[in-house]
Order: sequence, then C-alpha cells, then structure tokens
Amino acid sequence: MTDMRVALDVDGVLADVILPWLERSNRLRSPLTKDQITTWDFWRACGISQHDFYGELSDCWRDWRTVPPTEGDLPGSTRDLSRLARVDIVTARERSTNRFVERWLDHHGISFDGYVSVGEGTLKAELDYDLFIDDSPINAESFVRKGRPVMLYAQPWNAGFPESGNVKRIRTLGDAVREISRAS
Repeated sequence: MTDMRVALDVDGVLADVILPWLERSNRLRSPLTKDQITTWDFWRACGISQHDFYGELSDCWRDWRTVPPTEGDLPGSTRDLSRLARVDIVTARERSTNRFVERWLDHHGISFDGYVSVGEGTLKAELDYDLFIDDSPINAESFVRKGRPVMLYAQPWNAGFPESGNVKRIRTLGDAVREISRAS
C-alpha cells in the first residue's frame, strides 16, 4: 500500500440506490427508467423538491437490504483498491442513514479504512484526499475547481461531463484499480 488516500463515494458508485428509489417513485409518479436520468438534478423536472427527493433516498436506505450494488465484484475490487491506497468511504447524506449505509457496506463485504460523512457533496472537495471516486458531476466540478483528481464513475446523469486532465471516466472499480496500478 502506498501513501495515496482515496475518497470512495457510496451512492451511484458502490450502491445503486437509484433503483429502489425508481421502484418507489414509479408507483406514485410517471414511470421513469435509470437511463432517462440524464442530469444530476433530474428530480426538478419530475416536480419533486430537493428536500423530498433526498428524503425519499433516505427512506430507501432505511430499507438497506433492497439497495443493490452497482456491479458484481465490489468485494474484490475494493479489496484490490485497499491494497494500493488508504480507502475511505466519503459520503454526503443525512446522518440518520449512516448506520444503514454501514450495515450495507458490511453486508456486501466492502473493504475500506475509514468512514466520513459530510452534509453535502460539494464539501468533499475540501477534504484532504489524493483521488476522489464519485459519480456526481456537481462534485466533479468542485474537485476540478480545487485541482483535485477525480475518477468519475460512469452513470447516465454524468455522461455529459467531459474528461480532462483531472477527470478520468471509469465504468467499474476494476478500472480504477488498473489506472492506479499503472500510475504507481
């Protein structure tokens, strides 16, 4: 392991929490698929307030067993990542859901060294990490402004965010492991 410090996001990178949210939302509203979510704040176009949207996501975490992982071998990928760097889970969420997220991480065998929760995603850029792995284009913009490198985990809502010197798009955590290994 090197001295590298990696901030690893949960929602949209490890946990596909949008799927249980869509299942719940589609019972109440016009049906929507994950591929139709092409902007970060898509919920505005659905007539949902930010407060309500994040409240509904928190409700999904209260039923954490229904939240699927984003990919099949997260235990192996996070273990490999942890061999290359110190990996902290760095997440933005209501504090009341942290215990559910921690149970989810344990249940899915996710390897990490520390757990950091911030009030909102853009605050992550203020933290002292060498690399951020995130899916939010808003957070990626904050990282770039601060000169922080980010691996943007490919999701429909960040497809329009351009790669640049500090932004590398990845499709799996295995991609991140390979990129970090090459750079070491």
